[in-house]
Amino acid sequence: MTPATKMLDKAKVAYSLHRYDHDPQAESYGGEAAEKLGLNPQQVFKTLLACTETGELLVAVVPVDGILDLKLLAKAAGAKKVAMADPAAAQRSTGYLLGGISPLGQKKNLRTFIDSSATRWPQLFVSGGRRGLEIELDPQDLARQTRATFAEVGKAG
Repeated sequence: MTPATKMLDKAKVAYSLHRYDHDPQAESYGGEAAEKLGLNPQQVFKTLLACTETGELLVAVVPVDGILDLKLLAKAAGAKKVAMADPAAAQRSTGYLLGGISPLGQKKNLRTFIDSSATRWPQLFVSGGRRGLEIELDPQDLARQTRATFAEVGKAG
């Protein structure tokens, strides 16, 4: 059980858990999940935190084979500009370790933006709250549970 799975259980949201043996030497946590679980990397999403010029932390959920477009995220958030958040601040705010940050069950409720490509999939995969654990769920359920907005925030890597 992680805060992410507890949140989904409490809300009675349908999901599936997928476990794999995490390799500490893996270059990309999300890429490793897609590879080890035999999934399309466009269907596996990573959770990234960014910070606005005013210091507000934002959550961005983008495909693991792409990158976060900071200009598009700023536009979606109505900010002048955003930068990647300090890793320590991301861990403190979410309660998760890097490589295992889930968009679900974070300690603080942050504005969340899910790349609009997520809506192409009946199910997507996000971190379950620890390295080696993925949650498969409906993108609409993810958006409802995180109060997220779908927006174009990612681009091909």
